[in-house]
Order: sequence, then structure tokens, then C-alpha cells
Amino acid sequence: MDFAANLELAVLALAIEAAIGYPPRLFAAIGHPVTWIGALISALDQRLNRDDLSFGQRRLFGGAALALILAAAGAAAWLVSALIAHLGPPPPVALGLLALVASSLLAQRSLETHVRAVAQALDGQGLAAARGAVVAIVGRDVSVLDEAGVCRAAIESLAENFSDGVVAPAFWLALGGLPGGACYKAANTADSMIGHRTQRHEAFGFAAAKFDDLINFLPARLSILWIAIAAALLKGGDPAAAFRAVRRGARGHPSPNAGWPEAAFAGALDLRLGGPRTYAGKEIADGWIGDGAEAATSRDIFRALALYRRACLVHWSALALLALLLSARG
Repeated sequence: MDFAANLELAVLALAIEAAIGYPPRLFAAIGHPVTWIGALISALDQRLNRDDLSFGQRRLFGGAALALILAAAGAAAWLVSALIAHLGPPPPVALGLLALVASSLLAQRSLETHVRAVAQALDGQGLAAARGAVVAIVGRDVSVLDEAGVCRAAIESLAENFSDGVVAPAFWLALGGLPGGACYKAANTADSMIGHRTQRHEAFGFAAAKFDDLINFLPARLSILWIAIAAALLKGGDPAAAFRAVRRGARGHPSPNAGWPEAAFAGALDLRLGGPRTYAGKEIADGWIGDGAEAATSRDIFRALALYRRACLVHWSALALLALLLSARG
């Protein structure tokens, strides 16, 4: 498939995922690509990340594990693409089948569902329930979070995952077709599972963490454009403040990529995000991003979700317009 065809695939996959997500019955029956990839990562972690190996050996084996994970994901996606092509359906049907598979690599709908659940739990059941909801989408210690901390955590996760779960997989689908999207998802899952600077994974997860930084570099920066445009479409949103917050605070984030969409959300919504947080009992003194209110509320989560929906629509519209232009030229 060429770039124009891959772009059409990304546009259709985004539309399918936004409309139906990943059906729960399908998940119950066969799982999800992330669970399949996660099982492979866990098996390699248990087998190759051994305590009797030196730091250098564990780093080397971590690189080999990442290569195997990418090869497995890419090969599986290529086989699916080849099988659909071999069956020989009409081109629109083939594209639809590929897009249906590719939609499983995106997270627009599920991300909104999880973040909305935090605000609803806080409003309906209180802080303890909200902590229980937010733990599903963040890695920090939620037991120490107050209401504002829970709300900030939900909004930060929404912002970061707009890039990681929507913009980036669509970007790699457009560049590499189904194999490109599958390899991105595999690498991002590896980073989330083993790319932590803990004693166990500092060496073994080094390759996964650095590779994830690399493949998210452009999508993270592209995401701020969609967020800023979305802010212009949101009542009370401030696109200029989104860019100012990015310029002032994005590079101060411990992640080379997550700070960009987080800063854009902070500026657009007049919030202050980031700050100190606790992971596995250890406090991390992260800097603050944005000049707005630190005491975020459930109302701010709902405003962030409104911004997110507009950003997803802007992102899809831009890709769809580019696909139409390429189709007209072809």
C-alpha cells in the first residue's frame, strides 16, 4: 500500500474506533492486541531479565526482546494484510476489513470512557471511588491524591494519551499501514510495561523506553496543533495560552514527549498540571506546567473531555482532508 492508501486506512480506522470502540464481547472472547502483546512482553521479561545477568547483559537482552516484539507484531499485521489481499475482495471491502482490524490499535473511545468514569465517580461516590477509577489510567500512587490531585491525574492522562493512543498510532498507520500501526502499538506497550527506571527494568527496559521516545517525538508535537485548534472551538478555551504553556513548560517535563500535550491542555484550559507525584512510595519532584488553577475539579475533567473530543475531530478532519487532496491529485 502507498501513502495515500495508508492514509485512507488511518482515516477509516479512526472513524470506526470512534463509532464502536472495541466491543466488550470481542474482548471477552479473544482478548485485545494489547493483551496479546503484553503476554509476549511478560514472557520475555521473565525469561530474559534475570537477576544473575550483568547490567550490560540485561540491557542487551532488553534490546533483543524489543526487536522480537516488533518483529512479531509486524509479521502478524503483515500476514493479516496479505490474507485479506489473497481473499481478493473489492478494494473498498478490503480497505474496510483492514480498517476494522486497525481500529483495535486506537484508543479514542476507550480513553474517553475511562477518564469520564473518574469524574462520574468523584461526583457520585466520592474521593475513594475516584481514586479507584483513576488507578486504571495512571501509574502513580493514587492513595495519596486529594480531589484536585485525582482530577489533575485524569486530565494529564487524557492529554498524554491523546498523543500516544490517538495521534501516534494513526501517524504510524498512515506511514506504514497495518504493520506500521501494529509495531507502534507493540513498542508503546513495551514502554508502558518495562520502560520504567526501576531496579528491575532500568537496564532491560532501556531500549523500549528510548525507542518509544523516538517514535512519539513527531506525534507529540503534532498533537499540540490539534489541541490548540480544538481550544479555539471550545467556549472558554485559549489556543494562544496553549502555545505559551508549551513554550514555557513542555521541555521541563521528565518525559521528552508527554509534556507537550499536557502543557497544551494546561494552557488551553487555564489549569496548572504536573507537580510532585508519588510512584511506588517514592516522591518525584516534577515541575508544574501552566499558570492556571492548581485545584482542578470534576468540572475541569468534563471540560478537558470536551477539548479532547474536539481535538480528535480536528485530527480526523485534517487527515481526511489530506486523504481527499491526495485522492484528487491521483
